[in-house]
Amino acid sequence: MATNHVDTPQQARTKSSSKTAVLYRMSMPDHLCPYGLKSKSLLKREGYEVEDHLLETRAQTDDYKREHHVETTPQTYIQGERIGGYSDLKKYFGYKVREEGDTSYTPVIAIFSATALMALALVFSLYDGFSVVTWAKWFLAISMVVLAIQKLQDVEGFVNGFLGYDLLARRYVPYGYAYPFAELYTGVGMMALIGSQSWAIWMVAPVGIAIGAVGAASVIKAVYFDKRELTCACVGGGSTVPLGFISLSENLAMLGMGFGMLGAFVAG
Repeated sequence: MATNHVDTPQQARTKSSSKTAVLYRMSMPDHLCPYGLKSKSLLKREGYEVEDHLLETRAQTDDYKREHHVETTPQTYIQGERIGGYSDLKKYFGYKVREEGDTSYTPVIAIFSATALMALALVFSLYDGFSVVTWAKWFLAISMVVLAIQKLQDVEGFVNGFLGYDLLARRYVPYGYAYPFAELYTGVGMMALIGSQSWAIWMVAPVGIAIGAVGAASVIKAVYFDKRELTCACVGGGSTVPLGFISLSENLAMLGMGFGMLGAFVAG
């Protein structure tokens, strides 16, 4: 149920029972608070009946915050206790809440899971039988393209992170701006040339070898020699992915793909 009446904290304590929660959230014509909806959904999933108080105007929201001595909405009360906002509610139920500055591998897990499936779909669609080698080539090429797109969404943010460890970019800043385009060019070129014996391989593979070699050397120096704890710019600006194995793998993959394509061309 929903009501516009704003109770006092004492009234909220009286109404709250073991499986009933009192929720105050903004629901205005021009702004429906997403955290309020998330709080309501979480409470229902945890088996609570929600007494849902809607704050439908800015004045009503400001009055509630002033009278209840809180700075934000939504606010949840359970058993007479003010739990707080959505993050506080998640903590109350034992869910892990990511704090500012926490590192996370979620972005790379999402990217590589999706690109692995895309590569699998392409192999089954374009070839008569499944080959792990062919799948790996498509997987690496598609991953390079997707990682380049991540960087191109915020080139300035990417460069800010990249300058923290890349050896060439720290000596020549424009290289940092060129890197996402070079990675995109290499990934698209490799996708176009998988299984090909075209001379165009010589236009693509050396670029992958060059940026892969510099990148691998930079990561190895920063992480394994200098022992620096940095975030990886591999998935773009604002990344919380730790610099290390993931970024090194990205660069080694470009290096390996480049040499592999040249080797196949020469052997063919």
